[in-house]
Amino acid sequence: MDNISALKINDKGYPQSLKKISNPPKNIYYRGILDFGEKPFIAVVGTRKCSDYGKQAVIDFVNKLGGAGFVIVSGLAKGIDGLAHKTALQSGAKTIAVLGSGVDEKSIYPRENANLAKKIIEAGGAILSEYPSGTPAMQHHFPQRNRIIAGLSDAILVIEAKKKSGSLITASFGFSQKKPVFSVPGSIYSLNSEGCHLLIKDGAKIAQGGGEILEYFKIAPSKKGDLTAKTEEGAIIIKALRSGALHIDKIIQKTQLSPSKTITALSDLELEGNVKNLGGNVFSLNLK
Repeated sequence: MDNISALKINDKGYPQSLKKISNPPKNIYYRGILDFGEKPFIAVVGTRKCSDYGKQAVIDFVNKLGGAGFVIVSGLAKGIDGLAHKTALQSGAKTIAVLGSGVDEKSIYPRENANLAKKIIEAGGAILSEYPSGTPAMQHHFPQRNRIIAGLSDAILVIEAKKKSGSLITASFGFSQKKPVFSVPGSIYSLNSEGCHLLIKDGAKIAQGGGEILEYFKIAPSKKGDLTAKTEEGAIIIKALRSGALHIDKIIQKTQLSPSKTITALSDLELEGNVKNLGGNVFSLNLK
């Protein structure tokens, strides 16, 4: 059994924030828990084909915001969305995935994130949709889905977006709903940052760190200590990764450590919880 709950717009428990948007969904279907008390919600969205810079930004922002009590809202898509959910789970934050399909097990899209959806539910979060069970993902569902992501949230954060990214649609809904929209700047040579720069031109607030968002909401950051390595090699690698995620070859080049010492130190740093392997031997700091 999928244990799917349904709420009509006038039912008790229907999110009040959704009632306030234009064209609110008349019905929502969800699995998991929707009641998080007075916690603030923030949408974290971005491109499906994210760079190492984007991955590092997701980890830094979500750890900071989730640690301060924000519920992370996103779309379960590949790339930035999926990593936002995963980082929230790893940091102990609650997260909600809004789908462009039904929330029953067979309809979850993308299929490769079905297990992630299960983990979100098990961790006390929720997956949600306006589409009933058995509804497949359709291209026109996703722009509609994005109004719900924005509607649930108190703010929208865009991390890496191309000119025609669906994340810009979410941001547009945020603007129209009078929500603060934050955009992470990037290189002027990066196609993944063109959409973010357009948003900034259109009035989005520049976000260079989670602390700026917490300051906007007058929320104190979580008090957690700095990363501390147990070995000299570990400390050298942590210093190298302060500037962003790096492939192991770049770490070796930047630190001048031998390959064997680098591998050993990275393994120790992972066990200590100081470093994460983002996949493909690309490593980043685990800033909680």
